[in-house]
Amino acid sequence: MTTTLLVTGGARSGKSHYAEVRAAAAGGPVTYIATAERGDAEMARRIADHVDRRPADWQTVEAPVALAAALETSDGGVRVVDCLTLWLSNLIHAERDWRADVDALVACLGRQSGPVILVTNEVGSGIVPDNALARRFQDASGVMNRLVADRVAEVVLVVAGQPLRIKPGG
Repeated sequence: MTTTLLVTGGARSGKSHYAEVRAAAAGGPVTYIATAERGDAEMARRIADHVDRRPADWQTVEAPVALAAALETSDGGVRVVDCLTLWLSNLIHAERDWRADVDALVACLGRQSGPVILVTNEVGSGIVPDNALARRFQDASGVMNRLVADRVAEVVLVVAGQPLRIKPGG
């Protein structure tokens, strides 16, 4: 498997499922690094759905903010990070310097010896949002996705459950 892979696409496009299939196909242990937080009942249900479909032997690490640290301490086997846009949202809501955290993640990816699969949303294909926070998030997502895509070996766009290789891996 490619050492680093970014899986992008729209909401409910099949990105996470594709990432999980790729991780399982690689063989060996899998660590699922989850960035979502259980902020309300609906989000708790979404998280439970994700947990229920993963194999029982996959380890889960929750990293809503400290993503680079979670990657650094789990270097072994395949790591699936789901998802970067939720992580970015957490950073923005915590009023952190999101760009510094993204830069730290990109640098961390260059130090990984085992495979890393990162899931992100493509949020720039729709309309320009009508409020400043949403526009800030959309802009930050675009920057983050470009920086991560430049660092990884492979980028796959998932549309309607179908993968389209954007940047071929080695």
